[in-house]
Amino acid sequence: MKQEKIENRNVRKLTKVGGGKTYCFTLPIEIVREFGWSEGQKLVVEKYGKGNRIIIEDWKE
Repeated sequence: MKQEKIENRNVRKLTKVGGGKTYCFTLPIEIVREFGWSEGQKLVVEKYGKGNRIIIEDWKE
């Protein structure tokens, strides 16, 4: 497997899934481990401010 350059490690590709009504992207494993997230965990995704930023946080019931 080709080693990526350090500056490109966090560049991700947006992918269409589920018949085109949903998009997804992968997260670097370092980030998932840092937050203690696991497969199947529910997360909340919200738009932040007027720019192109989002907030991803744990879902609280």
